Amino acid sequence: MQKRYKQESRGYMGRHFQFDDGGRLAAGYQGKAGDCVVRAIAIATGLRYQQIYEMVNGAAVYERTGKRKRGKSDARTGVYKTSIKRVMKSLGWVWTPTMRIGSGCTVHLRADELPAGRLVVSVSKHLTAVIDGVIRDTHDCSRRGTRCVYGYWQPPDSRHSRPAAKVRRAKTEPRVSPRPKSFFEWLFG
Repeated sequence: MQKRYKQESRGYMGRHFQFDDGGRLAAGYQGKAGDCVVRAIAIATGLRYQQIYEMVNGAAVYERTGKRKRGKSDARTGVYKTSIKRVMKSLGWVWTPTMRIGSGCTVHLRADELPAGRLVVSVSKHLTAVIDGVIRDTHDCSRRGTRCVYGYWQPPDSRHSRPAAKVRRAKTEPRVSPRPKSFFEWLFG
């Protein structure tokens, strides 16, 4: 009877969360690390963990340090947004923001609020992979479906699930290229 209860509870967890280390253990890494970026990208893209690890560290070489940044990104301890953006764009993935400044939380980390397919989802201080509504990570980071999603990366071929942002012009309308603005027009609007 106890065995049956465990299977039922595992089945419930399997609906919105599935444990996945992204191939970290298979790549020979052990112990805890702040490698959520590498793990999420490896899971969502299906590429090897080591390959993504090297890509992230390669992208970190081009980062600039400043007064507010404590060093450069590292695949094991944390990655800045600029390196995440560089890696994801090199893979051809497209960013879809779900939050703007002052807009509040509009999308939560739940299957019914995210598009189907493979996603790398950005939440506060974490990146996770979501495949067809199932969180694939080393822990359930959804906060019971209340965690806000800042945006998500998705492969270019799956963008058809999103509504088009721009209205296309009729083909009969000629395209007129705008003249370049003068310095004063640009400065004063």
